[in-house]
Amino acid sequence: MSKFRKGSKKEMPTISTASLPDIVFMLLFFFMVSTTIRQTTKLVQNDLPGATEVKKLEKKSLVSYIYIGKPIPRMQKTFGTEPRIQLNDQFAKVSDIRDYIITEREELDESEKPLMSTSLKIDEETKMGIVTDVKQALRKASALKITYSAREVERRELLN
Repeated sequence: MSKFRKGSKKEMPTISTASLPDIVFMLLFFFMVSTTIRQTTKLVQNDLPGATEVKKLEKKSLVSYIYIGKPIPRMQKTFGTEPRIQLNDQFAKVSDIRDYIITEREELDESEKPLMSTSLKIDEETKMGIVTDVKQALRKASALKITYSAREVERRELLN
């Protein structure tokens, strides 16, 4: 017969942590790959107008964005409620557009410079006066490829 020992405590075997760094780095890599980083922080309200014929931009790295609209509510105390122009993460004047386009153009390769376009993201409540001023400034900067951003709607929604 076998002998039973009383009073001897068995210890739990320790958990191996050798693969823990591998798991942590796999998770870190997964989140780095799947997370998108916001390019700019919107400082203006931007409810895009509706359109029926919408086409997606092919190469977004060749597009410079100009936002036009009323400042967001937390910025209205400082900047008022009149439509403003946003270039990157700051408010700008119409006279700043030329320098902005030149800077954006300089960041591109020589072969991609002719393909550069400017996308205007304009709030649907914005008056055309400021839009015309922006278009004139783009013309002076030789930025002649302009697109207008819009949200896609069905034709019957547009008529209502």
